[in-house]
Amino acid sequence: MMTTPNVTLASPRRDWRMFPQRIVARQQNVRGTTQRFSAQPLILALSAVAFVLYLVLAWRVRRRPQSQLDLRATLLLQRLRSPLIARIFHSASWFGFRPQSLILPSLTIVGFAVTGNRRESLYLVLAWLASLGSFFTKLVVRRPRPQDPLIRIVPAALRDTSFPSGHTIHYTAFWGLTAYFLRRCSSVPVALRRLLISCLGALIALVGPSRVYLGHHWTSDVIGSYLFGGGWLGLLITAYQCGRQTQRE
Repeated sequence: MMTTPNVTLASPRRDWRMFPQRIVARQQNVRGTTQRFSAQPLILALSAVAFVLYLVLAWRVRRRPQSQLDLRATLLLQRLRSPLIARIFHSASWFGFRPQSLILPSLTIVGFAVTGNRRESLYLVLAWLASLGSFFTKLVVRRPRPQDPLIRIVPAALRDTSFPSGHTIHYTAFWGLTAYFLRRCSSVPVALRRLLISCLGALIALVGPSRVYLGHHWTSDVIGSYLFGGGWLGLLITAYQCGRQTQRE
């Protein structure tokens, strides 16, 4: 006589109980993806506006290199004679001079690469290339450096023309993207991440005024540099986010 083996069927109740949780998880993933993608058109639009304003300002500066408004802004900023303020502005500009302007970005790129973040290191190389925008713009605009006798000019090895500020473009694009990557880097302790991001943010904010304070650039040079560097940074962040989403899919 044949016996029928006892087969215990899994109860579907457990799967049905898990189903709402899966729905919620999927909704959260879709919501996060939607939020990321909804920000990308805005970032691209802001980058486009920044580039347009940069070109308009470059055209304006090329036609009228001298500006009384620039001179007044420089004199107003240089009224700050505090030794502490002077030391802060000198320190903010120091990172943009050679050889440290070559050594520090190189070490940053290598650091990301050897820790397994090769894609991020490639984007940092692209961020460094923003300096080419400064180089070619200087060839076209050819604005003289500040030379007014009322301006206090700190001696430095300045090799090229005034518009735009290479320091400011480099800080905004390269160190701005570095701060963005650090914010996403979960392997770095939170406290250290916050400290590094705060320091980089302070450098980016201070480098522009420091270039004017030291008498190396006009205020319009710095404004144009923030526009170009910010536009370049926005393009790289958008491309990076799109690449990550494509890779996940």
